[in-house]
Amino acid sequence: MPESPKPGRRYVLICPCKDEAEHAQATIDSLAAQSELPALCLFVDDGSTDETPEILDRAAEKYPWFRVLHRKNTGARRVGPGVIEAFYEGYNSLDMAEFDYVCKIDADLEFPPRYFELVMDKMESHPRFGNYSGKLYLRLDDGRLVPEPTGDENAVGNAKFFRVECFEDIGGFAKEVGWDGIDGHMCRLKNWIAQSEEHPDLHIIHRRMMGSSFKGIFHGRQRWGRAKWYMGTGPVYMLVVTAYRMAQRPFIIGGLGIMVGYIKSWLTGYPRHGTPEFRRALRRFEHRSLIKGKAAAAREANEKIKESWDRHHPSHPSAA
Repeated sequence: MPESPKPGRRYVLICPCKDEAEHAQATIDSLAAQSELPALCLFVDDGSTDETPEILDRAAEKYPWFRVLHRKNTGARRVGPGVIEAFYEGYNSLDMAEFDYVCKIDADLEFPPRYFELVMDKMESHPRFGNYSGKLYLRLDDGRLVPEPTGDENAVGNAKFFRVECFEDIGGFAKEVGWDGIDGHMCRLKNWIAQSEEHPDLHIIHRRMMGSSFKGIFHGRQRWGRAKWYMGTGPVYMLVVTAYRMAQRPFIIGGLGIMVGYIKSWLTGYPRHGTPEFRRALRRFEHRSLIKGKAAAAREANEKIKESWDRHHPSHPSAA
């Protein structure tokens, strides 16, 4: 039997979801099989019109650590602001002093059985780890797993595992598309480490292609481009991202959709996030990524944060 939450390892999962009857049960089953159970798993049903509410209510009856918050139907699914609004309805209903970690998850994932145990082990390896995750994989029709391309500089948006102190320090999630990129850059701005990492026991099965959108892949990738504009990404970096994504699944159309979304946002005067300080820090990271590669730039940033903290805390075990 999985153990109850240990002192210092109390994590809460918050899952905003809408019309996920096809995937929610698989997600719940993978959570129930964890080697370290959550202190609480809160699913926020955003007015689903399929069988999702019934699936969630059955889980709440079965598992003492599982709870459901039902919202009224607010219309069509709103990726970005709608997801974060639902997340915060759950988050604001909780006393975060009761938890050490908070994780926003999606309802179309399958987690390996030691996933959260190993993520917390990583977070405990250094006090400046702010967020962390494994990597996403798609399961093909023949059962093979293929990686979904994700950068190393941030926890994946589908499974954002945060130290509560860090989450509050960066001001939480932006209520706009691009929230799942902004948080990582805010971490570095506030001297927290943000990272996703390839590890055989941290492969998250994504049951639906990232950025595909319920309206189709091209629409979803345009939204991705709009998110890049809102975040503050520069045009040169966007050209490189577009070329890279054109060579990934879905070929050509994926990268093209991202660039279309970025240019449309530029031409229509779509707003940009945050302060000039944030955008300068973002552009510096993008510049280093073009020179060294994004993975190397992320490692460089993380090492600087670790070294700075260790230098000012020489007696801490992490500085040994």
